[in-house]
Amino acid sequence: MNLTPFSQLPLGLRWPSHQRLETYLAGSNAAALESVRAVALGESNAWVYLHGTHGSGKTHLLIGACRLALEKGRHARYLPLASLTGSRAEAITSFGAEQDELLAIDDVQAIAGERDSERALFDLYNRARESKATLLIAASASSAQLGVHLPDLVSRLSACTQMGLQILDEAGRREVLRARAQQRGLEIDDNVLDWLFARQPRDLAALMELFEKLDHAALAAQRRITIPFLREMLSMQARAAD
Repeated sequence: MNLTPFSQLPLGLRWPSHQRLETYLAGSNAAALESVRAVALGESNAWVYLHGTHGSGKTHLLIGACRLALEKGRHARYLPLASLTGSRAEAITSFGAEQDELLAIDDVQAIAGERDSERALFDLYNRARESKATLLIAASASSAQLGVHLPDLVSRLSACTQMGLQILDEAGRREVLRARAQQRGLEIDDNVLDWLFARQPRDLAALMELFEKLDHAALAAQRRITIPFLREMLSMQARAAD
């Protein structure tokens, strides 16, 4: 897997515009945010291992860190293991170069039990040490509970600074949606959020995905996001799914 074309893309085209460290609503994850920021800026050489359930903001932090590092003129790369379509072992083996200062590896749980991929990540860990790059790792569980079979890799991952992420409470999730709407020049009334939170999945990732669909549909229809509009759009989606 060749990652070079991706690394040559203009900064604004690589990742969703809202995934920046300054847009991450930390809540109880303030310490993790500051650790990631320090790593991105090169102010800390700590290797950080983030873990938390779906919707806790792991990907947001990793992409935000890479974006910040690149904006400061540093070399950074991001590797999303769960969404790769080819060989994860090959992707890991080809990931990173001597000039890279920050390597962010997402969804490490995806390789648990894959012998070749585990070995490749172990080798990457050692190569990063030799080249003095910094690793920023994210997974759904702590290194001890990840299900990795290679003992040496478990040991290496456990040596990283372990930081558990907590999901935002409902007030925090509402604030994120309002901020995202404001960035798009939209307003979301409280009654619309009440309706959404009562009827839709409440984890932040699912809500953000739904918001993106709502935004595009409202723009295409030249309508505000109201409860009648929500009912109509979600009904259309349900019929399409059938």
